[in-house]
Amino acid sequence: MKHPILFVVASLLLTSVATVHAAETLRNDVGMEFVAIPPGEFLMGSTPEELDKVLFEMEETDVVQIKDEAPRHAVKISKGFWLGKTEVTQEQWLQVMQTRPGPAEFWIRADWKTLPVVSTSWNMAQQFVAKLSKLDKRYRYRLPTEAEWEYAARAGSSDLRPMPSEQLGEYAWMLKNSGDEQHPVATRKPNAFGLYDMLGNAWEWVNDRYSVYDQERRVDPAGPRQGQQRIRRGGSYHCPLYEMPPAFRSPDPSADTKYTVTGFRVVAVEK
Repeated sequence: MKHPILFVVASLLLTSVATVHAAETLRNDVGMEFVAIPPGEFLMGSTPEELDKVLFEMEETDVVQIKDEAPRHAVKISKGFWLGKTEVTQEQWLQVMQTRPGPAEFWIRADWKTLPVVSTSWNMAQQFVAKLSKLDKRYRYRLPTEAEWEYAARAGSSDLRPMPSEQLGEYAWMLKNSGDEQHPVATRKPNAFGLYDMLGNAWEWVNDRYSVYDQERRVDPAGPRQGQQRIRRGGSYHCPLYEMPPAFRSPDPSADTKYTVTGFRVVAVEK
């Protein structure tokens, strides 16, 4: 896979909103678009100073909700990958799975096709990628790892958020600007990798089972092989500000857990 030179992430010291460059993209037979994410190295998780900032954003301080974002540690993504430009939409889910999960009112809206599919468990997301992989002769599909997801959400930034907090509403549907309802994908600004809704609109499942961090440098971490808890990332239209940093982690009880605010996006891999 070729990667645009403009996407080389050579520094961990970016402090402002990065410029969005023209990304290499592909479209599959279902009409799903994917963006080329380059290999690179980044700092995963949060620093003590960032955790203090997040605590300040909470109406009621709760260290337990964010303590598993530390310690911050170096992670290398050794290979580039194709990541969905948006969350999987209801139209894409219906085309592949022939079912309509989630609240009925989401399926009768005029814009139903471009809403992110929700009320999907981790297991349901795995069923989707398995079926899509069988339908597609060129690519197989999977959920992104937790490290891949955060790397893509940061898009070259090592700050608490890849944009100033006061500008977050330009990039994300969250409780403050969403009217407490979900919106069609790609109706906010993309991040510096050209990805939409990495923060907000719908939570996104990642492939990993939940585990705590340590300070060891990792290469392509994929999480533990055993464990009941699964992880969702990115926040949703129903979330307050403090749940919207790229490092925020939300562990859930099992692979069958479903919420009306949770969907997913997928990675495409050449067969």
